Amino acid sequence: MTQGEALTILKTGANVYLTGEPGSGKTHTINEFVEWLRECGIEPSITAATGIAATHVGGQTLHSWSGIGIAESLSRADVDRIAGKEHVAKRILKAKVLIIEEISMLSATTFEMADAICREVRRVDQPFGGLTVILVGDFFQLPPISRGKNVAFAYTSKVWRDLNLLTCYLTEQYRQDDTAFLSVLSAIRSGEVEEMHHEELMRRHVEITELPVDAPKLFSHNADVDRINAAELAKLKGTAKKFRMSSKGKDSLVEGLIRGCLSPEVLELKEGAAVMFTKNSPQGRFVNGTLGVVTGWDASGMPIVKTKDGLRITCESMEWQLEEQGKVKASISQIPLRLAYAMTVHKSQGMSMDAAIMDLSKAFEYGQGYVALSRVRRLSGVYLTGLNQRALEVHPEILEKDRDFRAASDAARDAFAEMPETEKIEMQKKFVKAMGGAWSTTTNNKQPTDNKNTKTGLPGRLAETLQTVRDAKSLKEAVKARGLVASTIVHHLEELAEIGKLVRADFAHLVPLDIVDEVHEALATNTGDKLSPVFHALHGRHSFETIRLVRLMKQ
Repeated sequence: MTQGEALTILKTGANVYLTGEPGSGKTHTINEFVEWLRECGIEPSITAATGIAATHVGGQTLHSWSGIGIAESLSRADVDRIAGKEHVAKRILKAKVLIIEEISMLSATTFEMADAICREVRRVDQPFGGLTVILVGDFFQLPPISRGKNVAFAYTSKVWRDLNLLTCYLTEQYRQDDTAFLSVLSAIRSGEVEEMHHEELMRRHVEITELPVDAPKLFSHNADVDRINAAELAKLKGTAKKFRMSSKGKDSLVEGLIRGCLSPEVLELKEGAAVMFTKNSPQGRFVNGTLGVVTGWDASGMPIVKTKDGLRITCESMEWQLEEQGKVKASISQIPLRLAYAMTVHKSQGMSMDAAIMDLSKAFEYGQGYVALSRVRRLSGVYLTGLNQRALEVHPEILEKDRDFRAASDAARDAFAEMPETEKIEMQKKFVKAMGGAWSTTTNNKQPTDNKNTKTGLPGRLAETLQTVRDAKSLKEAVKARGLVASTIVHHLEELAEIGKLVRADFAHLVPLDIVDEVHEALATNTGDKLSPVFHALHGRHSFETIRLVRLMKQ
Protein backbone atom coordinates (compact mmCIF):
# COMPACT_ATOMS: atom_id res chain seq x y z
CA MET A 1 0.00 0.00 0.00
CA THR A 2 1.20 3.51 -0.77
CA GLN A 3 1.17 6.50 1.56
CA GLY A 4 -1.66 8.06 -0.45
CA GLU A 5 -3.83 4.95 -0.14
CA ALA A 6 -3.16 4.75 3.61
CA LEU A 7 -3.98 8.44 4.09
CA THR A 8 -7.32 7.98 2.33
CA ILE A 9 -8.22 5.18 4.77
CA LEU A 10 -7.02 7.14 7.83
CA LYS A 11 -9.25 10.06 6.88
CA THR A 12 -12.40 7.90 7.04
CA GLY A 13 -12.10 7.60 10.83
CA ALA A 14 -11.47 3.86 10.87
CA ASN A 15 -9.30 2.36 13.60
CA VAL A 16 -6.02 1.71 11.77
CA TYR A 17 -2.77 -0.14 12.28
CA LEU A 18 -0.19 1.68 10.11
CA THR A 19 2.94 -0.35 9.50
CA GLY A 20 5.72 -0.93 6.99
CA GLU A 21 9.45 -1.43 6.72
CA PRO A 22 11.89 1.19 8.07
CA GLY A 23 12.02 4.04 5.55
CA SER A 24 8.57 3.36 4.08
CA GLY A 25 7.19 6.66 5.35
CA LYS A 26 5.11 5.77 8.42
CA THR A 27 6.05 8.97 10.25
CA HIS A 28 5.49 11.10 7.15
CA THR A 29 2.05 9.57 6.60
CA ILE A 30 0.95 10.05 10.19
CA ASN A 31 2.22 13.65 10.14
CA GLU A 32 0.11 14.28 7.02
CA PHE A 33 -2.91 12.82 8.82
CA VAL A 34 -2.30 14.95 11.92
CA GLU A 35 -1.97 18.08 9.78
CA TRP A 36 -5.26 17.24 8.03
CA LEU A 37 -7.04 16.68 11.36
CA ARG A 38 -5.85 20.03 12.67
CA GLU A 39 -6.90 21.82 9.49
CA CYS A 40 -10.38 20.35 10.08
CA GLY A 41 -10.34 21.63 13.68
CA ILE A 42 -9.71 18.23 15.26
CA GLU A 43 -6.86 18.02 17.77
CA PRO A 44 -5.45 14.46 18.04
CA SER A 45 -3.95 13.01 21.21
CA ILE A 46 -0.45 11.93 20.18
CA THR A 47 1.31 9.35 22.32
CA ALA A 48 4.09 6.80 22.02
CA ALA A 49 5.33 3.66 23.72
CA THR A 50 8.62 5.27 24.79
CA GLY A 51 9.85 8.71 25.78
CA ILE A 52 12.26 8.90 22.84
CA ALA A 53 9.49 8.13 20.35
CA ALA A 54 7.22 10.64 22.11
CA THR A 55 9.72 13.48 21.60
CA HIS A 56 9.94 12.61 17.90
CA VAL A 57 6.17 13.14 17.47
CA GLY A 58 5.68 16.05 19.87
CA GLY A 59 3.53 14.00 22.24
CA GLN A 60 3.88 12.08 25.49
CA THR A 61 4.13 8.46 26.49
CA LEU A 62 0.89 6.48 26.60
CA HIS A 63 1.78 5.69 30.22
CA SER A 64 1.73 9.38 31.12
CA TRP A 65 -1.26 10.30 28.94
CA SER A 66 -3.46 7.58 30.41
CA GLY A 67 -2.25 8.13 33.98
CA ILE A 68 -0.97 4.57 34.48
CA GLY A 69 2.65 5.72 34.92
CA ILE A 70 5.05 2.89 35.73
CA ALA A 71 2.37 0.48 36.94
CA GLU A 72 2.79 -3.12 35.79
CA SER A 73 -0.78 -4.12 36.62
CA LEU A 74 -4.00 -2.44 37.75
CA SER A 75 -6.59 -3.61 40.24
CA ARG A 76 -10.20 -2.45 40.05
CA ALA A 77 -9.39 0.05 42.79
CA ASP A 78 -6.37 1.33 40.81
CA VAL A 79 -8.54 1.94 37.74
CA ASP A 80 -11.07 3.89 39.84
CA ARG A 81 -8.31 5.91 41.52
CA ILE A 82 -6.58 6.89 38.24
CA ALA A 83 -9.84 7.60 36.44
CA GLY A 84 -10.81 9.85 39.35
CA LYS A 85 -7.83 12.15 38.85
CA GLU A 86 -9.18 15.38 37.41
CA HIS A 87 -6.32 16.08 34.98
CA VAL A 88 -6.41 12.50 33.59
CA ALA A 89 -10.20 12.47 33.24
CA LYS A 90 -10.25 15.89 31.57
CA ARG A 91 -7.59 14.83 29.07
CA ILE A 92 -9.30 11.58 28.12
CA LEU A 93 -12.79 13.08 27.93
CA LYS A 94 -11.56 15.79 25.54
CA ALA A 95 -9.77 13.28 23.32
CA LYS A 96 -11.19 12.35 19.94
CA VAL A 97 -8.42 10.57 18.04
CA LEU A 98 -5.71 8.66 19.91
CA ILE A 99 -2.44 7.98 18.08
CA ILE A 100 0.04 5.51 19.59
CA GLU A 101 3.51 5.46 17.99
CA GLU A 102 6.06 2.60 18.24
CA ILE A 103 3.32 0.12 19.10
CA SER A 104 5.83 -2.73 18.74
CA MET A 105 7.47 -1.60 21.98
CA LEU A 106 4.22 -1.57 23.95
CA SER A 107 3.30 -4.74 25.84
CA ALA A 108 -0.19 -6.23 25.70
CA THR A 109 -0.52 -5.57 29.44
CA THR A 110 0.20 -1.83 29.12
CA PHE A 111 -2.10 -1.63 26.10
CA GLU A 112 -4.93 -3.18 28.12
CA MET A 113 -4.31 -0.97 31.16
CA ALA A 114 -4.60 2.20 29.03
CA ASP A 115 -7.79 0.78 27.49
CA ALA A 116 -9.29 0.11 30.94
CA ILE A 117 -8.68 3.70 32.06
CA CYS A 118 -10.26 5.12 28.88
CA ARG A 119 -13.35 2.93 29.23
CA GLU A 120 -13.79 3.94 32.88
CA VAL A 121 -13.35 7.67 32.27
CA ARG A 122 -15.53 7.81 29.16
CA ARG A 123 -18.15 5.38 30.54
CA VAL A 124 -18.32 3.62 27.19
CA ASP A 125 -17.76 -0.13 27.07
CA GLN A 126 -15.89 -0.10 23.76
CA PRO A 127 -12.13 -0.29 23.08
CA PHE A 128 -10.51 2.87 24.50
CA GLY A 129 -13.94 4.18 25.41
CA GLY A 130 -14.97 4.60 21.79
CA LEU A 131 -12.01 6.74 20.71
CA THR A 132 -10.74 6.50 17.15
CA VAL A 133 -7.41 4.70 17.60
CA ILE A 134 -4.41 4.80 15.24
CA LEU A 135 -1.53 2.43 16.01
CA VAL A 136 1.80 3.03 14.29
CA GLY A 137 4.88 0.82 14.23
CA ASP A 138 6.72 -2.21 12.93
CA PHE A 139 6.86 -5.40 15.00
CA PHE A 140 10.12 -6.42 13.31
CA GLN A 141 11.82 -3.65 15.24
CA LEU A 142 12.57 -3.59 18.96
CA PRO A 143 10.01 -5.50 21.07
CA PRO A 144 8.64 -4.56 24.51
CA ILE A 145 11.03 -4.90 27.44
CA SER A 146 10.21 -8.19 29.11
CA ARG A 147 11.50 -9.68 32.35
CA GLY A 148 10.65 -13.18 31.20
CA LYS A 149 11.38 -15.06 28.01
CA ASN A 150 7.89 -14.66 26.59
CA VAL A 151 7.06 -11.32 24.98
CA ALA A 152 3.39 -10.35 24.94
CA PHE A 153 3.06 -8.11 21.90
CA ALA A 154 0.15 -5.65 21.80
CA TYR A 155 -1.51 -7.54 18.94
CA THR A 156 -2.03 -10.57 21.22
CA SER A 157 -4.45 -8.52 23.33
CA LYS A 158 -8.20 -8.96 23.09
CA VAL A 159 -8.41 -5.17 22.89
CA TRP A 160 -6.45 -5.26 19.62
CA ARG A 161 -8.96 -7.71 18.15
CA ASP A 162 -11.96 -5.73 19.41
CA LEU A 163 -10.67 -2.55 17.74
CA ASN A 164 -11.38 -4.15 14.31
CA LEU A 165 -8.33 -2.41 12.91
CA LEU A 166 -7.80 -1.84 9.21
CA THR A 167 -4.16 -2.63 8.43
CA CYS A 168 -2.26 -0.23 6.17
CA TYR A 169 1.09 -1.84 5.27
CA LEU A 170 3.29 0.69 3.45
CA THR A 171 5.36 -1.06 0.79
CA GLU A 172 7.38 1.66 -0.91
CA GLN A 173 10.92 2.48 0.22
CA TYR A 174 12.17 6.04 0.65
CA ARG A 175 15.26 5.65 2.84
CA GLN A 176 17.41 3.01 1.14
CA ASP A 177 18.19 3.11 -2.58
CA ASP A 178 20.90 0.43 -2.59
CA THR A 179 19.72 -2.81 -4.23
CA ALA A 180 22.25 -5.08 -2.51
CA PHE A 181 21.52 -3.53 0.86
CA LEU A 182 17.76 -3.82 0.42
CA SER A 183 18.25 -7.49 -0.41
CA VAL A 184 20.07 -8.03 2.89
CA LEU A 185 17.47 -6.14 4.92
CA SER A 186 14.64 -8.03 3.22
CA ALA A 187 16.35 -11.33 3.97
CA ILE A 188 16.64 -10.46 7.67
CA ARG A 189 13.02 -9.33 7.75
CA SER A 190 11.78 -12.53 6.12
CA GLY A 191 13.95 -14.81 8.24
CA GLU A 192 15.76 -16.06 5.13
CA VAL A 193 19.32 -14.90 5.73
CA GLU A 194 21.64 -16.98 3.60
CA GLU A 195 25.40 -17.18 3.33
CA MET A 196 25.40 -14.63 0.51
CA HIS A 197 23.70 -12.04 2.75
CA HIS A 198 26.14 -12.68 5.57
CA GLU A 199 29.03 -12.32 3.13
CA GLU A 200 27.56 -9.06 1.79
CA LEU A 201 27.55 -7.63 5.30
CA MET A 202 30.99 -8.94 6.18
CA ARG A 203 32.39 -7.02 3.21
CA ARG A 204 31.62 -4.01 5.37
CA HIS A 205 33.69 -5.40 8.25
CA VAL A 206 36.32 -2.78 9.03
CA GLU A 207 39.33 -2.90 11.30
CA ILE A 208 39.34 -0.39 14.13
CA THR A 209 42.31 1.48 12.62
CA GLU A 210 40.37 2.07 9.39
CA LEU A 211 37.13 3.43 10.84
CA PRO A 212 35.91 6.87 9.69
CA VAL A 213 36.34 9.51 12.37
CA ASP A 214 33.02 11.29 11.86
CA ALA A 215 30.51 8.42 11.81
CA PRO A 216 28.48 7.55 14.96
CA LYS A 217 28.95 4.16 16.61
CA LEU A 218 25.91 2.08 17.48
CA PHE A 219 26.12 -0.29 20.44
CA SER A 220 23.69 -2.59 22.17
CA HIS A 221 24.67 -1.43 25.68
CA ASN A 222 24.70 2.03 27.33
CA ALA A 223 28.03 1.49 29.09
CA ASP A 224 29.89 1.31 25.76
CA VAL A 225 28.21 4.50 24.54
CA ASP A 226 29.04 6.62 27.58
CA ARG A 227 32.64 5.42 27.67
CA ILE A 228 33.35 6.19 24.02
CA ASN A 229 31.67 9.63 23.92
CA ALA A 230 33.59 10.82 26.97
CA ALA A 231 36.91 9.41 25.74
CA GLU A 232 36.63 10.89 22.25
CA LEU A 233 35.74 14.37 23.51
CA ALA A 234 38.66 14.27 25.93
CA LYS A 235 41.09 13.62 23.05
CA LEU A 236 40.27 16.99 21.45
CA LYS A 237 42.33 20.04 22.35
CA GLY A 238 40.81 23.13 23.88
CA THR A 239 38.26 23.80 26.59
CA ALA A 240 34.80 22.32 26.33
CA LYS A 241 31.85 24.70 26.04
CA LYS A 242 28.78 23.71 28.02
CA PHE A 243 25.20 24.32 26.91
CA ARG A 244 22.56 23.73 29.59
CA MET A 245 18.98 22.73 28.88
CA SER A 246 16.20 25.05 30.06
CA SER A 247 12.63 23.99 30.78
CA LYS A 248 9.09 25.21 31.41
CA GLY A 249 6.10 23.39 32.87
CA LYS A 250 5.26 20.83 35.52
CA ASP A 251 8.29 18.91 36.79
CA SER A 252 6.84 15.46 36.06
CA LEU A 253 6.06 16.44 32.45
CA VAL A 254 9.46 18.08 31.98
CA GLU A 255 11.20 14.97 33.29
CA GLY A 256 9.44 12.89 30.66
CA LEU A 257 10.63 15.24 27.91
CA ILE A 258 14.19 15.14 29.23
CA ARG A 259 14.23 11.32 29.31
CA GLY A 260 13.08 11.16 25.72
CA CYS A 261 15.28 13.93 24.33
CA LEU A 262 18.35 12.79 22.40
CA SER A 263 20.19 15.99 23.31
CA PRO A 264 21.63 15.82 26.86
CA GLU A 265 20.75 18.15 29.73
CA VAL A 266 24.34 19.44 29.65
CA LEU A 267 25.82 19.36 26.17
CA GLU A 268 29.62 19.54 26.13
CA LEU A 269 31.28 20.45 22.83
CA LYS A 270 34.73 21.26 21.58
CA GLU A 271 35.93 22.48 18.22
CA GLY A 272 36.42 19.39 16.06
CA ALA A 273 33.76 17.33 17.90
CA ALA A 274 31.73 14.93 15.78
CA VAL A 275 28.05 15.69 16.33
CA MET A 276 24.61 14.61 15.21
CA PHE A 277 21.50 16.75 14.94
CA THR A 278 18.68 15.50 17.15
CA LYS A 279 15.74 17.34 15.63
CA ASN A 280 14.37 18.23 12.21
CA SER A 281 14.96 21.78 10.97
CA PRO A 282 11.70 23.57 10.02
CA GLN A 283 13.61 25.02 7.05
CA GLY A 284 14.84 21.57 5.99
CA ARG A 285 18.55 22.37 6.55
CA PHE A 286 19.04 19.26 8.70
CA VAL A 287 17.09 16.30 10.04
CA ASN A 288 17.23 14.09 13.10
CA GLY A 289 20.38 12.08 12.30
CA THR A 290 22.31 14.56 10.13
CA LEU A 291 26.05 14.27 10.88
CA GLY A 292 28.61 17.05 11.11
CA VAL A 293 31.65 18.49 12.88
CA VAL A 294 31.87 21.55 15.13
CA THR A 295 34.11 24.01 13.27
CA GLY A 296 33.90 26.95 15.66
CA TRP A 297 31.58 29.39 17.43
CA ASP A 298 29.66 32.45 16.31
CA ALA A 299 29.83 35.88 18.01
CA SER A 300 27.32 34.82 20.67
CA GLY A 301 29.14 31.55 21.38
CA MET A 302 26.74 29.26 19.51
CA PRO A 303 28.33 26.22 17.75
CA ILE A 304 28.89 26.30 13.99
CA VAL A 305 28.54 22.84 12.44
CA LYS A 306 29.75 21.75 9.02
CA THR A 307 27.63 18.87 7.75
CA LYS A 308 28.87 16.01 5.62
CA ASP A 309 27.28 17.78 2.63
CA GLY A 310 29.47 20.84 3.25
CA LEU A 311 26.69 23.01 4.62
CA ARG A 312 27.68 25.33 7.48
CA ILE A 313 24.97 25.74 10.10
CA THR A 314 25.01 28.10 13.08
CA CYS A 315 23.06 26.22 15.73
CA GLU A 316 20.46 27.82 17.94
CA SER A 317 18.39 26.34 20.74
CA MET A 318 15.22 24.54 19.70
CA GLU A 319 12.22 23.40 21.74
CA TRP A 320 10.80 19.97 22.44
CA GLN A 321 7.20 20.42 23.50
CA LEU A 322 4.49 18.36 25.10
CA GLU A 323 1.17 19.39 23.62
CA GLU A 324 -2.26 18.47 24.85
CA GLN A 325 -5.45 19.54 23.09
CA GLY A 326 -3.43 22.11 21.15
CA LYS A 327 -1.87 23.68 24.27
CA VAL A 328 1.80 23.42 25.29
CA LYS A 329 1.90 21.80 28.74
CA ALA A 330 5.68 21.57 29.07
CA SER A 331 8.78 22.32 27.03
CA ILE A 332 12.54 21.98 27.11
CA SER A 333 15.05 24.01 25.13
CA GLN A 334 18.51 22.87 24.07
CA ILE A 335 20.95 23.00 21.16
CA PRO A 336 19.67 20.19 18.86
CA LEU A 337 22.98 18.30 18.93
CA ARG A 338 24.56 15.34 20.65
CA LEU A 339 28.03 13.87 20.42
CA ALA A 340 28.02 11.46 17.50
CA TYR A 341 30.80 9.13 18.52
CA ALA A 342 28.37 6.58 19.95
CA MET A 343 24.71 5.89 20.79
CA THR A 344 22.59 2.86 21.61
CA VAL A 345 20.63 1.01 18.95
CA HIS A 346 17.54 1.67 21.06
CA LYS A 347 17.96 5.45 20.79
CA SER A 348 18.66 5.26 17.07
CA GLN A 349 15.23 3.83 16.26
CA GLY A 350 13.35 6.28 14.05
CA MET A 351 16.52 7.98 12.74
CA SER A 352 18.00 8.07 9.24
CA MET A 353 21.79 8.15 8.99
CA ASP A 354 24.29 8.63 6.20
CA ALA A 355 26.79 6.33 7.92
CA ALA A 356 27.23 4.39 11.16
CA ILE A 357 29.84 2.20 12.81
CA MET A 358 28.16 -0.83 14.38
CA ASP A 359 29.37 -3.30 16.94
CA LEU A 360 26.70 -5.97 16.76
CA SER A 361 28.82 -8.64 18.42
CA LYS A 362 26.83 -8.26 21.65
CA ALA A 363 23.36 -7.99 20.12
CA PHE A 364 21.03 -9.71 22.57
CA GLU A 365 17.53 -8.77 21.42
CA TYR A 366 15.53 -9.83 18.39
CA GLY A 367 15.38 -6.99 15.88
CA GLN A 368 18.39 -5.17 17.34
CA GLY A 369 20.63 -5.76 14.34
CA TYR A 370 17.79 -5.06 11.92
CA VAL A 371 17.06 -1.70 13.56
CA ALA A 372 20.75 -0.72 13.53
CA LEU A 373 21.33 -1.66 9.90
CA SER A 374 18.11 -0.11 8.62
CA ARG A 375 19.04 3.31 10.05
CA VAL A 376 21.60 3.71 7.24
CA ARG A 377 20.68 4.65 3.69
CA ARG A 378 23.28 2.63 1.79
CA LEU A 379 25.47 -0.39 2.46
CA SER A 380 28.52 1.77 1.79
CA GLY A 381 27.58 3.72 4.93
CA VAL A 382 27.72 0.62 7.15
CA TYR A 383 30.98 -0.02 9.03
CA LEU A 384 30.86 -3.29 10.98
CA THR A 385 33.27 -4.04 13.80
CA GLY A 386 31.43 -7.10 15.04
CA LEU A 387 28.46 -9.28 14.19
CA ASN A 388 26.78 -12.19 15.96
CA GLN A 389 23.98 -14.51 14.88
CA ARG A 390 21.30 -12.80 16.99
CA ALA A 391 21.93 -9.54 15.11
CA LEU A 392 20.54 -11.17 11.96
CA GLU A 393 17.42 -12.56 13.63
CA VAL A 394 13.94 -11.15 14.04
CA HIS A 395 11.35 -12.53 16.41
CA PRO A 396 10.07 -15.84 14.95
CA GLU A 397 6.51 -15.09 16.06
CA ILE A 398 6.49 -11.92 13.95
CA LEU A 399 7.42 -13.79 10.76
CA GLU A 400 4.08 -15.59 10.85
CA LYS A 401 2.08 -12.57 11.99
CA ASP A 402 3.55 -10.41 9.23
CA ARG A 403 1.83 -12.53 6.59
CA ASP A 404 -1.50 -11.78 8.25
CA PHE A 405 -0.75 -8.06 8.32
CA ARG A 406 0.19 -8.01 4.64
CA ALA A 407 -2.93 -9.96 3.64
CA ALA A 408 -5.16 -7.66 5.70
CA SER A 409 -3.54 -4.61 4.10
CA ASP A 410 -4.07 -6.00 0.60
CA ALA A 411 -7.74 -6.61 1.39
CA ALA A 412 -8.18 -3.06 2.72
CA ARG A 413 -6.40 -1.57 -0.30
CA ASP A 414 -8.55 -3.54 -2.74
CA ALA A 415 -11.77 -2.65 -0.94
CA PHE A 416 -11.03 1.06 -1.04
CA ALA A 417 -9.77 0.91 -4.64
CA GLU A 418 -13.16 -0.42 -5.73
CA MET A 419 -15.07 2.20 -3.72
CA PRO A 420 -16.40 5.22 -5.66
CA GLU A 421 -14.59 8.45 -4.87
CA THR A 422 -17.82 10.11 -3.76
CA GLU A 423 -18.38 7.38 -1.17
CA LYS A 424 -14.91 7.86 0.32
CA ILE A 425 -15.41 11.62 0.52
CA GLU A 426 -18.76 11.10 2.23
CA MET A 427 -17.14 8.81 4.83
CA GLN A 428 -14.50 11.45 5.52
CA LYS A 429 -17.13 14.18 5.90
CA LYS A 430 -19.09 12.07 8.39
CA PHE A 431 -15.94 11.42 10.40
CA VAL A 432 -15.05 15.12 10.57
CA LYS A 433 -18.59 15.99 11.64
CA ALA A 434 -18.65 13.25 14.31
CA MET A 435 -15.39 14.60 15.74
CA GLY A 436 -16.83 18.11 15.97
CA GLY A 437 -14.61 19.41 13.20
CA ALA A 438 -15.36 21.49 10.12
CA TRP A 439 -15.04 20.17 6.58
CA SER A 440 -12.86 22.54 4.57
CA THR A 441 -13.25 22.43 0.80
CA THR A 442 -9.77 23.91 0.37
CA THR A 443 -8.12 21.41 2.68
CA ASN A 444 -9.95 18.38 1.40
CA ASN A 445 -9.50 19.10 -2.28
CA LYS A 446 -5.87 18.02 -1.72
CA GLN A 447 -6.53 14.37 -2.43
CA PRO A 448 -3.80 11.73 -2.08
CA THR A 449 -1.85 11.09 -5.25
CA ASP A 450 -2.85 7.45 -5.42
CA ASN A 451 -6.45 7.68 -6.58
CA LYS A 452 -7.24 5.85 -9.79
CA ASN A 453 -6.16 7.46 -13.01
CA THR A 454 -9.39 8.19 -14.90
CA LYS A 455 -7.84 7.42 -18.28
CA THR A 456 -6.23 4.09 -17.46
CA GLY A 457 -8.45 2.89 -14.61
CA LEU A 458 -5.28 2.10 -12.66
CA PRO A 459 -4.31 3.32 -9.18
CA GLY A 460 -2.29 6.53 -9.63
CA ARG A 461 0.98 5.00 -8.36
CA LEU A 462 0.81 2.16 -10.91
CA ALA A 463 -0.24 4.42 -13.76
CA GLU A 464 2.64 6.80 -13.00
CA THR A 465 5.17 3.98 -12.78
CA LEU A 466 3.95 2.43 -16.02
CA GLN A 467 4.28 5.71 -17.92
CA THR A 468 7.70 6.39 -16.37
CA VAL A 469 8.98 2.96 -17.38
CA ARG A 470 7.68 3.34 -20.92
CA ASP A 471 9.51 6.66 -21.27
CA ALA A 472 12.77 5.63 -19.56
CA LYS A 473 15.77 4.22 -21.39
CA SER A 474 16.94 2.11 -18.45
CA LEU A 475 15.86 0.98 -15.01
CA LYS A 476 18.30 3.45 -13.48
CA GLU A 477 16.68 6.29 -15.42
CA ALA A 478 13.21 5.13 -14.34
CA VAL A 479 14.33 5.07 -10.71
CA LYS A 480 15.59 8.64 -10.94
CA ALA A 481 12.53 9.92 -12.78
CA ARG A 482 10.01 8.20 -10.50
CA GLY A 483 11.85 8.95 -7.26
CA LEU A 484 11.52 5.37 -6.02
CA VAL A 485 14.03 2.58 -5.48
CA ALA A 486 14.45 -0.10 -8.16
CA SER A 487 12.78 -2.86 -6.16
CA THR A 488 9.61 -0.76 -5.81
CA ILE A 489 9.54 0.00 -9.54
CA VAL A 490 9.78 -3.72 -10.33
CA HIS A 491 7.17 -4.54 -7.69
CA HIS A 492 4.77 -2.13 -9.40
CA LEU A 493 5.39 -3.87 -12.72
CA GLU A 494 4.69 -7.23 -11.11
CA GLU A 495 1.40 -5.85 -9.75
CA LEU A 496 0.50 -4.59 -13.23
CA ALA A 497 1.26 -8.02 -14.68
CA GLU A 498 -0.96 -9.71 -12.09
CA ILE A 499 -3.97 -7.62 -13.12
CA GLY A 500 -3.25 -8.01 -16.84
CA LYS A 501 -2.20 -4.40 -17.43
CA LEU A 502 1.40 -5.02 -18.53
CA VAL A 503 2.81 -6.20 -21.85
CA ARG A 504 6.40 -7.05 -22.65
CA ALA A 505 6.82 -3.98 -24.84
CA ASP A 506 6.17 -1.74 -21.81
CA PHE A 507 9.40 -2.67 -20.05
CA ALA A 508 11.57 -5.04 -22.15
CA HIS A 509 13.91 -2.17 -23.05
CA LEU A 510 15.00 -1.97 -19.40
CA VAL A 511 16.89 -5.26 -19.73
CA PRO A 512 20.02 -5.50 -21.96
CA LEU A 513 19.17 -7.90 -24.76
CA ASP A 514 22.43 -9.86 -24.48
CA ILE A 515 21.73 -11.08 -20.94
CA VAL A 516 18.12 -12.20 -21.33
CA ASP A 517 18.88 -15.77 -22.43
CA GLU A 518 21.49 -16.28 -19.72
CA VAL A 519 19.14 -15.14 -16.95
CA HIS A 520 16.21 -17.04 -18.42
CA GLU A 521 18.24 -20.25 -18.48
CA ALA A 522 19.15 -19.83 -14.81
CA LEU A 523 15.50 -19.23 -13.99
CA ALA A 524 14.43 -22.30 -15.91
CA THR A 525 16.70 -24.57 -13.86
CA ASN A 526 15.43 -23.13 -10.56
CA THR A 527 12.73 -25.34 -9.05
CA GLY A 528 11.62 -23.07 -6.21
CA ASP A 529 10.20 -19.57 -5.82
CA LYS A 530 13.27 -18.04 -4.20
CA LEU A 531 15.60 -16.06 -6.42
CA SER A 532 18.71 -16.48 -4.27
CA PRO A 533 19.72 -19.73 -6.08
CA VAL A 534 19.36 -17.93 -9.42
CA PHE A 535 21.47 -15.02 -8.16
CA HIS A 536 24.12 -17.50 -7.00
CA ALA A 537 24.02 -19.44 -10.27
CA LEU A 538 24.72 -16.20 -12.12
CA HIS A 539 27.59 -15.45 -9.71
CA GLY A 540 26.03 -12.13 -8.76
CA ARG A 541 26.52 -10.66 -12.24
CA HIS A 542 22.91 -9.42 -12.39
CA SER A 543 20.80 -7.74 -9.73
CA PHE A 544 17.67 -9.25 -8.22
CA GLU A 545 15.64 -6.58 -10.02
CA THR A 546 17.08 -7.60 -13.40
CA ILE A 547 16.29 -11.24 -12.66
CA ARG A 548 12.72 -10.31 -11.74
CA LEU A 549 12.32 -8.30 -14.95
CA VAL A 550 13.47 -11.25 -17.06
CA ARG A 551 11.05 -13.48 -15.18
CA LEU A 552 8.28 -11.03 -16.06
CA MET A 553 9.32 -11.08 -19.73
CA LYS A 554 8.97 -14.84 -19.87
CA GLN A 555 5.58 -15.03 -18.16
